[in-house]
Amino acid sequence: MYWQTSRFQIDLSRPQVMGIVNVTPDSFSDGAQHADTAAALVHCEQLIQDGADILDIGGESTRPGARPLGVEEELARVLPVVREAVRLGVPVSVDTYKPQVMRAVLDLGADIINDIWALRWRGESGVAEAPGVVAGHPSCGVCLMHMHLEPQTMQIQPMQGDVIPQVLSFLERSAHNLCGLGVKKSRILVDPGVGFGKTVAQNFVLLARQTELLAAGFPLLLGWSRKSSLAGMTAGSERGQTLLPHQRLAPSLAAALLAAQREASVIRVHDVKETVQVLKVLETIRSVSTQSINQEGRTQS
Repeated sequence: MYWQTSRFQIDLSRPQVMGIVNVTPDSFSDGAQHADTAAALVHCEQLIQDGADILDIGGESTRPGARPLGVEEELARVLPVVREAVRLGVPVSVDTYKPQVMRAVLDLGADIINDIWALRWRGESGVAEAPGVVAGHPSCGVCLMHMHLEPQTMQIQPMQGDVIPQVLSFLERSAHNLCGLGVKKSRILVDPGVGFGKTVAQNFVLLARQTELLAAGFPLLLGWSRKSSLAGMTAGSERGQTLLPHQRLAPSLAAALLAAQREASVIRVHDVKETVQVLKVLETIRSVSTQSINQEGRTQS
């Protein structure tokens, strides 16, 4: 299976590691560390050296309660980084929901649009223009994410009930609507949106029952890295202790491994080097298991 993007056919036969590049001063996990172009590009190069298969560049924080960013400000943050990142030899994704930003980064050669709004956002025009931007591009990849409500309100009024059928229905509908505009299935991934309007328990249901989401018919992208739900399930949390985002490496790796075991095609992470190492262990185990089965079959025949 392949993910068709602007310049690359990405092989999904093994989980791909998407390295996060936040060009923001207010990210929940690493705000201001890579907020200028030079620092962001150094970070891009380091992530590639650490084994990232894809870079995901974002100019607006989407943490709960984050303020919306104007188009011009987002463009000023993102475009200089994308302009240089497309020369680094790996697929470049841009985390944005604004059609103006989508057009600009695709014109610069970006490969993927990663949209938390699943192309539903309506600006001042009151019209969702993003589907037309993606459909009008000959081959860009796109990731459609489930989000309940919006960043300003999603954790104030989280989802109710069984999260799986609600998320599955949304992802199916969003992806098939885009296919109806002429976008090939091979260009589309879907993301259940861990932490975006779900309770802690619902987030872990998404992980425990992740394979049920494959019924939508599209590969999955999962983003568990440094999420607050992980801090709430670690030793000491029952006594009110918590882990700051940069202290959540171990639970992030555990979630990444479990997501990969449950057939996630892309794992979006901050800590690329360590995630690559963990997934290499999984790949080795799977390879040895396949060899053992094949050897047993030859022996029996």
